[in-house]
Amino acid sequence: MGKSAPPDAGVRPGDVLAGKYRVERVLGVGGMGVVVAAQHLQLDERVALKFLLPQALHSAESIGRFMREARAAVKIKSEHVARVTDVGQLDNGAPYIVMEYLEGSDLHQMLNERGPMPVAQAVDFLLQACEALADAHVLGIVHRDLKPANLFCIRRSDGQPSIKVLDFGISKITTPGAPGHDLTHTTALMGSPLYMSPEQMQASKGVDVRTDIWALGVILFELIAGSPPFTAEAVTELAIKVANEPAPAVRSVRFDAPEGVERVIAKCLEKHRAARFQNVGELALALRDFGSRSAQISVERILGTLRQAGATPPSADDSQQVIVVARGSSPAIAATGPTEASWGQTAAEPTPKPGGRARLGFAIAAVVAILAAGGVLALRRPAPPSAAASVAPTALPPPVLPASPSSSALPAAPPPPAPAASSAVAAAQPTAPSAKPAASPARPASTTSAGPPSHKPNCNPPYVIDSAGDRQYKPECL
Repeated sequence: MGKSAPPDAGVRPGDVLAGKYRVERVLGVGGMGVVVAAQHLQLDERVALKFLLPQALHSAESIGRFMREARAAVKIKSEHVARVTDVGQLDNGAPYIVMEYLEGSDLHQMLNERGPMPVAQAVDFLLQACEALADAHVLGIVHRDLKPANLFCIRRSDGQPSIKVLDFGISKITTPGAPGHDLTHTTALMGSPLYMSPEQMQASKGVDVRTDIWALGVILFELIAGSPPFTAEAVTELAIKVANEPAPAVRSVRFDAPEGVERVIAKCLEKHRAARFQNVGELALALRDFGSRSAQISVERILGTLRQAGATPPSADDSQQVIVVARGSSPAIAATGPTEASWGQTAAEPTPKPGGRARLGFAIAAVVAILAAGGVLALRRPAPPSAAASVAPTALPPPVLPASPSSSALPAAPPPPAPAASSAVAAAQPTAPSAKPAASPARPASTTSAGPPSHKPNCNPPYVIDSAGDRQYKPECL
């Protein structure tokens, strides 16, 4: 940026402010204030000095917001927020804030110069912003004006990029009784419309941390796709779209974006804030697997900040209950909670599974039951003829038979032998009154010649085994 200052800045290079800050150049001019790069004369250190323009000094609300930014920035100790080192008042009565001087560019400028970012880099930048917001939210501070222009990228001493969250000027203090808590009127429209949540467009006073979650979703969409999800030529048209139209899928613009990142953005942009992530901890866990190796460090810091403040962030071990599609996962197998739960919402606790010993016991009992049932079926099922012909009969004790052949317990008579048989069994067949014809194969013929039946039949055993493997009792032994 050049040395000359815009005519409405109210300062020129070389001016000394508050007796100790020499202006080097103007960094930016807004509707209410101006930011200049200055040199601290005593410390010989470059700083950024922000103060209100003369025309803003007539508004008590503008002065109140300006001082609220100073108080908020001092309270937030995150390395991802620009440090405030001094506050004071200029000769014309304008309040000023002295902040650390940052070298780099904001993400809006980076998008204009380089276009959409790699997904991992965009996720890393968003998680670093979440680190700053975790510190702000636990203090009861809602930013309400998150956008790429307020995320400033610098280089750390090790050369790695780092995000600084700027401009807490319209932040909302949610802690009752804190200075600035009642500063914003209910009907005031505060923020940048492209990044404002539906509830913020309706009324700025009633917003909470979930309006920052919405803005983070819009920012992530823009970093990946190159433009915000909702655009319009007029604020009213934009408000109608934000309130009624579903957000476009980022993969419809950026085809290589992981499906899981698309789902994270969709959850940030839920119309009803109860359906969004409820804090930056949930959002961080959902994005953990899509950033670089430094993403894990950011997630741990975010969860640690919330936990240290007494909040109840989701556990890192329970991340499958929050956003559950990791890079490379199939959507069909990624969800681990009940299928009734909406994606991304914390599902009900699953029913505890039995321990290892219990599962082993269940498995053994099941195997035993199956084997027992199979044994019963095997005993009841007649053996196939081909198998029975090759198995020798088992020697069993002869059954105890009633003395009278007319007893109801008498077993059925065996089928008659083939007509040409000349064995003793065949000769005695007509004496069995209950015999029925059967299609069983003929028994082997006797080696003796045909003749009258023997007066002393061989009844030990009193049966023979047919080709089907069944016992056929000899009629003469009944």
